[in-house]
Amino acid sequence: MREYGDIYTGHTHKQRRAVPEVVAERDLVVEDAASGFCGAVIGFDRSYDGEFVKLEDRHGAVRLFALREAAFLIDGSPVTLVRPKAAAPSAPVRSASGSTRVAGLRARVARTNRIWVEGVHDAALVERVWGHDLRVEGVVVEQLEGLDHLAARLTEFEPGPGRRVGVLVDHLVTGSKETGLTTGLGEHVLVTGHPYIDVWQAVRPAAVGIEAWPRVPRGEDWKTGVCRRLGWGTPQDGWRRVYNAVESFRDLEAPLIGAVERLIDFVTEESER
Repeated sequence: MREYGDIYTGHTHKQRRAVPEVVAERDLVVEDAASGFCGAVIGFDRSYDGEFVKLEDRHGAVRLFALREAAFLIDGSPVTLVRPKAAAPSAPVRSASGSTRVAGLRARVARTNRIWVEGVHDAALVERVWGHDLRVEGVVVEQLEGLDHLAARLTEFEPGPGRRVGVLVDHLVTGSKETGLTTGLGEHVLVTGHPYIDVWQAVRPAAVGIEAWPRVPRGEDWKTGVCRRLGWGTPQDGWRRVYNAVESFRDLEAPLIGAVERLIDFVTEESER
């Protein structure tokens, strides 16, 4: 018995040619199939009866056309125009400290308040991680060049209402010389710090590619001893390794992060305690 397929196979009235969808990007030139109006896409509109595309012809005339299937022609071929998808909102860009980065930042006029750090390496790491935040807030970071100069600098600066000082100290632990030099400084001075011998040690070992910071006996220069034990060359060579390893707050130990954040809060508070 002879078998027959679908009797409508090949029948022109039952076959529908697929009409391609084309994203209606701005300046795309199309022709309205019904009216013959030809123009470039310049926008869209929406009303109670659907979506419309706005076309402008070469004479400047503008007309609206419904976004219907196969309603337009491109190079004589029917197409279905579809509206471009809205771009997903981009995630806020974060600074190295984890704060939201301010686009097109112009540094704020410097406040009278200051943050003081012990040395150049402390200042460089604070700038590397919190530099953006400090410029947003107008906070200047200055070096003491040694904690022994703190008392003289405070006498010169004269802290008071509207003239606060935040001090970041290395090796701030109970019974240390640093603790003795930073007590009883008044309500307009805040001292914070970390327990590490040097600010290098506040950089996470994994960030610089080591398992742990080596122990250096008391009396031996710490940076020199570290570089010798790690094969890093001179302290200058070691510092380059440390500095280049820090890309964000994630490369620092929590005590240093907390200490700097507290100082920034202290010197940027608008109302005095």
